[in-house]
Amino acid sequence: MNSTPFDPQRDVEILARETVFQGYFRVDRYTLRHRLFRGGWSRPIQRELFERGHAAAVLPYDPERDRVLLIEQFRIGPYAHGGAPWQIEIVAGILHEGESPAELARREALEEAGCVLTSELLPVAAYYMSPGAVSEHMTLFCALTDLADAGGIHGLDHEDEDIRVHVPTFDEAMAWLAAGRIQNSPAIIALQWLALNRPRLRAG
Repeated sequence: MNSTPFDPQRDVEILARETVFQGYFRVDRYTLRHRLFRGGWSRPIQRELFERGHAAAVLPYDPERDRVLLIEQFRIGPYAHGGAPWQIEIVAGILHEGESPAELARREALEEAGCVLTSELLPVAAYYMSPGAVSEHMTLFCALTDLADAGGIHGLDHEDEDIRVHVPTFDEAMAWLAAGRIQNSPAIIALQWLALNRPRLRAG
């Protein structure tokens, strides 16, 4: 295998694929082989893949007040791991059919936090959440927003959402991050990006 761009027809051979679970999410089992760095092909290998759709997330930031909007809600993953299930996060969601990541970010900001995003969304990062076993691709934004009236309890009843909005100062949010209170990658990455870009955003 060389450094030329990936070609799905040339570099990976799918020998079999089956859906082994279909519920709210889906699990597929692949049998495949792929080209090796030293040349030639791997032997056939099996991999289970968790299919949950692709996502986008946004960190609303008020440069005038130097505050961010974070949300808190119950999450089954940390609970099953033995951690605190109420997680501090940023607004996020799964893409609907035909929806762009930016459209999703604006929709979820309103649904999860009652926050209308009117400014341009600033790109932060695009990355795979857990590429060893999950197809999910995350598009991450920051939005410059007036947070004077932000707060309260939000979420959609038909999705059983119970979401509390926090509007800490930037320094408070970074203190939460340093103390380990924020434990999910979109929020961590977005806040670290803001730490790097905050002087420019406040000046401009």
